[in-house]
Amino acid sequence: SPSLCCRGSVKRGKMPEEEKTRQCKEEEEQQQKEEEQEGLIEFYGSYQELFQFFCSNTTIHGAIRLVCSKKNKMKTAFWSVLFFLTFGLMYWQFGILYREYFSYPVNLNLNLNSDRLTFPAVTLCTLNPYRYSAIRKKLDELDQITHQTLLDLYDYNMSLARSDWATPSTRKRSSRSLLHHVQRHPLRRQKRDNLVNLPENSPSVDKNDWKIGFVLCSENKDCFHQVYSSGVDAVREWYSFHYINILAQMPDAKALDESDFENFIYACRFNEATCDKANYTHFHHPLYGNCYTFNDNSSSLWTSSLPGINNGLSLVVRTEQNDFIPLLSTVTGARVMVHDQNEPAFMDDGGFNVRPGIETSISMRKEMTVRLGGTYSDCTEDGSDVPVQNLYSSRYTEQVCIRSCFQLNMVARCGCAYYFYPLPAGAEYCDYTKHMAWGYCYYKLLAEFKADVLGCFHKCRKPCKMTEYQLSAGYSRWPSAVSEDWVFYMLSQQNKYNITSKRNGVAKVNIFFEEWNYKTSGESPAFTVVTLLSQLGNQWSLWFGSSVLSVMELAELILDFIAITFLLALRWFRSRQQLSPPGPPPNTHDNAAFQDEVPGLSAPHRFTVEAVVTTLPSYNSLEPRRLSRDGEVGHE
Repeated sequence: SPSLCCRGSVKRGKMPEEEKTRQCKEEEEQQQKEEEQEGLIEFYGSYQELFQFFCSNTTIHGAIRLVCSKKNKMKTAFWSVLFFLTFGLMYWQFGILYREYFSYPVNLNLNLNSDRLTFPAVTLCTLNPYRYSAIRKKLDELDQITHQTLLDLYDYNMSLARSDWATPSTRKRSSRSLLHHVQRHPLRRQKRDNLVNLPENSPSVDKNDWKIGFVLCSENKDCFHQVYSSGVDAVREWYSFHYINILAQMPDAKALDESDFENFIYACRFNEATCDKANYTHFHHPLYGNCYTFNDNSSSLWTSSLPGINNGLSLVVRTEQNDFIPLLSTVTGARVMVHDQNEPAFMDDGGFNVRPGIETSISMRKEMTVRLGGTYSDCTEDGSDVPVQNLYSSRYTEQVCIRSCFQLNMVARCGCAYYFYPLPAGAEYCDYTKHMAWGYCYYKLLAEFKADVLGCFHKCRKPCKMTEYQLSAGYSRWPSAVSEDWVFYMLSQQNKYNITSKRNGVAKVNIFFEEWNYKTSGESPAFTVVTLLSQLGNQWSLWFGSSVLSVMELAELILDFIAITFLLALRWFRSRQQLSPPGPPPNTHDNAAFQDEVPGLSAPHRFTVEAVVTTLPSYNSLEPRRLSRDGEVGHE
């Protein structure tokens, strides 16, 4: 210590008083400088010292006021409240920014592009469910049963074009085969208020008070009535149900492939060039008949060189219903749909009808939509991450997924597949010769599907990239009154057109791009990491006028606070250990010897006495010994 140092200097020799005082001060200043020398890591002695140093040296605005006004308690309290209130408001704004960032908002970018456009695929159907030769006999039986059913329910005698339908041999076959299954699903009329069957032969009852439907039963004889408010809808649905069963009994679907392209499409031109068989593919639809898809070959796609009606697809089609099924198709004309390549044509969803005797001009505008995937939207790139197997041989679309989902549930629930959709591996189509209760299961499942009980609408997500075509149609009479004679004459010479009702037998369709421009709707992240940091920096500068280095100062304060807390806890823990009672002395032999010399003293007192009882030196040797000890202390 400094006092020992001064005493040591006095004992070494006789020095002047001023010299001794000066030397002691120099030694004290040197020792203080060594103690105040900064180490590699600086720790503060208390929390007060830490916060006082921070408030005095930080670049955060307002913190210095906490130190400068410490003698005025009112100002200190005011600036403390203001400082922490500002911190709270700033971090409240930080919370809003973080919440907006993790909501992953997007910006919608609209771009107008101009380029040569690839012509889309166009599907055209006859709207004429054909009476195919492979199933003609069973359809004759079904028509005869329907004729008798309408006669019993409505006293309507349906005219039959075929005279052999009502022959005894046909009736005999009907009673043996199809009639048995039809009787299990009869068409009935029912009360509007309560589902009571109408007694037979009750012409006095007002027919407007009844609904019509057919009965479906499960294998456990649990039945329900599929009821319709319109008799037309009920008859068509009932007839379609039996028609699907007839189609499902065909072992080979190719037996229904009776395409007659030349008798349906009289003329086909694209971009002033004639179409050929390489430009279309054919498929059969149970309700829309023969369908032809143009420009579906990905190897040689059409490209529109110019917009306008003369640079698109032009078709002259036959709309007469030859050998049609009147109970299945109640409209005349054709059905057309525009869709992208490698996408199935769902005629129920996006198609529209073409009227006979009318020229329909359809102008198109192409629109592309590109969505951000991942955390920004619930879209899928190719459907590989969708928990539904794609049953179609095409790329993923939302409608493809929804129909595949229903078909898979149909197979799992009913044990067979619905005829309108593709057949899963290892399954077979439903018909009541093998699956007697499939109709009951199907309509129950269809109700759950529409209510989204099956979860198909939730599982099937939108694709991240979509191409759509916005259509607008115009209509005009074709051919005109002054030109119809020579037009029909040319058709009769080239295409053997011999229809009695000429105007209702043909129609013309023009499909073209309205303009070269097409719109692209894309998404981009509205809140990126850079944007987040920029917004956080703006809020920090607004409330404290600081920079990134000020944030580092605040981080340093937090780390120092944690370090001081750790050191204080460690010091408290050690002090608790030192206050605990000591164990037995390590050297028992010396204690025993000392007990012989000084009996009656306890062990702790013996250590104290041993430190005092020593051989005293002579008077002459005392001063040098003290000088020596003081010199050692000063050296220390």
